[in-house]
Amino acid sequence: MFLPKKTAALTAAAALTLTLAACGGSAEAESETPATGTAAEWPRTIEHEAGETVIDAQPERIVSTSLSVTGTLLAIDAPVTATAVTAARPGTTDDNGFFAQWAETAVERDVEPLYTVGEFDLEAVIAQDPDLIVVSTSGADSVLDQYEALSDIAPTVVVNYGDQTWQDLAGELGEATGLEAEAEAAVSEFDALVEETAGKIGIEEGTTASVVSYNAGDTSPVGKPTGPHAQLLEKLGFTVNEPPAEFDTSTQKREDFAFTSYEGLADSVTGDYAFLISADEKKVDAFKADATLANIPAVQNDTVFALGLASFRMDPYSATDIVTWFGDTFAK
Repeated sequence: MFLPKKTAALTAAAALTLTLAACGGSAEAESETPATGTAAEWPRTIEHEAGETVIDAQPERIVSTSLSVTGTLLAIDAPVTATAVTAARPGTTDDNGFFAQWAETAVERDVEPLYTVGEFDLEAVIAQDPDLIVVSTSGADSVLDQYEALSDIAPTVVVNYGDQTWQDLAGELGEATGLEAEAEAAVSEFDALVEETAGKIGIEEGTTASVVSYNAGDTSPVGKPTGPHAQLLEKLGFTVNEPPAEFDTSTQKREDFAFTSYEGLADSVTGDYAFLISADEKKVDAFKADATLANIPAVQNDTVFALGLASFRMDPYSATDIVTWFGDTFAK
C-alpha cells in the first residue's frame, strides 16, 4: 500500500495522506480474476532501454541502483531489498541517505542502503543476492556502464526516468515485477487527485510557468516541457515555457532539464510563475534578490514559489506532496 509521507519542506497544510489501494469487488469477482504475478505469467521477456531481459519468476529481491527510481518501486509495493543512497542532507534525506519523501516507508520495509551514488560497489550488489536489478539510463545515479556486470548477477532492466512521468515509469516497473495491478491503482488514485486539484485551483488558460532548480551564480537546471515536472504542471493548468537551447550546457541529451548557464538564466525563466524545486523560502528570497533576475516576469509579479526540498525527483511521494501544495496554495 502506498502511503505518501509529508516532507519536512512542505507546510503542515500540505500533509495529505493519499492511500493507494485497489478497491475490492465481490469475493466471487475476485475468485474469477487471476492474481497478478501468477505462475502462468512467468517467465516473461521485458523490453527496456538496453534491450531485452528474460525474468524467470516474479521478483522477490529487487536491488535498485537508481535512487530516483526507488520511490516508484516502493509505491507499487515492489519487494526492494536495497537501494543506492545519497549523502545525508537535512530536509532532503534521512540518516540512511534515503530521500525524505519515502524514507519512512523504506525503513518500515527493511530496505538496506546499497552504496552511495557515485561510489558503485559490485560486491554490495552481489551480497544482496537479487533476482532483479533496476538501472537508470542517466542522472548522477546511473550505472549504465555496469549493465553487463550487473546482468551477470541477475536479470537487469534499464529505465529512463528523465523523459517520462512517474506514472509511465510505474507501468514499466509493474510489468517487470508482475505488479501491474498495484501500478494501475497507484496511477489511478494520483491522477484522480490531480484532476480534482486542477478543478479546484482553476488556473486561467494561457498562464505560463517555468521550473528551475536555482543555483546562484552557477548552472541551474530549467525544466523542459517534456520533463515530468512540466507534464504535471500542464495537467494542473499551466503552460511550461521551453528554455532556449543556446544556454543549455548539458553534456548528454536530456528530456527533463536544460542545465542552463547563469548568464542565460534570465532568458530561460520566462514564465508568469517560477516554481523552484529543491528549494525552500530561503531559496525563494535569494532568487528574488538576484539582480540578474530582477526583470523576469515572476520576480516582477512576485510569483516565485518553492515546491520543497524534496521536489527535484518526481516519484509518487514527492508528486503527491506537490499536488497537495498547489491545492492548498492556489485554491480559489
